[in-house]
Amino acid sequence: MTGHTQNEIVIAAPLDLVWDMTNDLENWPRLFSEYASVEIMAREGDTTTFRLTMHPDDNGKVWSWVSERTPDRAARVVNARRVETGPFRHMDIRWEYEEVAGGTLMRWTQDFAMKPEAPVDDEWMTGNINRNSAVQMELIRDKVEQRSREGQGPAAVQR
Repeated sequence: MTGHTQNEIVIAAPLDLVWDMTNDLENWPRLFSEYASVEIMAREGDTTTFRLTMHPDDNGKVWSWVSERTPDRAARVVNARRVETGPFRHMDIRWEYEEVAGGTLMRWTQDFAMKPEAPVDDEWMTGNINRNSAVQMELIRDKVEQRSREGQGPAAVQR
């Protein structure tokens, strides 16, 4: 079995603002509630390799991994994958953006498989990703919509 999730949200803001804010990796700790830090490790062409570190979990464990992300603004997609896979055999994420009535549709599609020795299986992780994606997308929507209402550009996100 492999895991697959697809989550989406409409953000009442112009596509350019949604794109700029959600692709500003250095500001992800202010955009997402789960990330404590982002360390940019390399930029090669349009691809960025970076380390994400999460806030400690309920047991005090800090999770961290390296990913690479390649945005294609003309196609309005971003393809990303974990380089350090941790408990995953693989984790691939596709972000898609589409202008729709009322704003911008942002969609995250994640395809993954857990390693046999991982503490959870694909089914558990699918549920976890779906729950967490909804929370994070709502936070992002609220922050982007606030920025749009204030008429500000995509400078650093405020908490």
